[in-house]
Amino acid sequence: MKEIDAQGLHYRSLNKRLRNLIKEGHRSLFVRNVCGQRYIGDGIGEEVEIIIEGVPGNDLASFMDGPRIIVRGNAQDAVGNTMNKGEVIICGDAGDIVGYSMRGGRIFVQGNVGYRVGIHMKAYREFFPVVVVGGGARDFLGEYMAGGLLVVLGLNSGEIAGDFVGTGMHGGAMFLRGRIEPARLGKEVKAVKITPQDMSLLKRHIGDFCTFFELDVEEIFQKPFTKIYPYSHRPYGTIYAY
Repeated sequence: MKEIDAQGLHYRSLNKRLRNLIKEGHRSLFVRNVCGQRYIGDGIGEEVEIIIEGVPGNDLASFMDGPRIIVRGNAQDAVGNTMNKGEVIICGDAGDIVGYSMRGGRIFVQGNVGYRVGIHMKAYREFFPVVVVGGGARDFLGEYMAGGLLVVLGLNSGEIAGDFVGTGMHGGAMFLRGRIEPARLGKEVKAVKITPQDMSLLKRHIGDFCTFFELDVEEIFQKPFTKIYPYSHRPYGTIYAY
């Protein structure tokens, strides 16, 4: 495993060093003393593993297309922005707009997340994005979501989600572990019953989440899930001018 000490490095220098090491053939990289450097892993298409010790800055794994990134700490905003493929595993909390416009791959956050998580997530053909949050989320969860899977487990969290859940949502599905007050839902979504196909999908991804973070998957499924699903695939169709 090749190590990089990021202490005092400008984000451009750090990312250039990472890309050069990958070009040289290194497939396992350990970056320590990370403190807010942005764009780590952005646009990388090789199947490499990058372990980060510290707190990466905004747009971690943006446009990423293959690597696995493990963060031993918290992460800032926009993790997985327009990500295509790969995995991001965060052993802590993450900020706002996690999974923004995410098109594929998986993001697992052990702790809590901020506002507008899953905004504009979308799925296309073989691309199917997945975000699993171990703690709770803030307002506008799944806003304008168009595809993929968004799961919030609410472990060790006071509230599973804030207000305006699913506002503008027109595709994909959200699953919240526990019950959420109807008043917290956006007017474009409703709570529906979980199907056997839903349970199969949940067990696959939550099972992997539990493996990463050494949790008991059977214990997690002892509490029922609420499925949040959109009323329409074109929620604002009546206000268009055509």
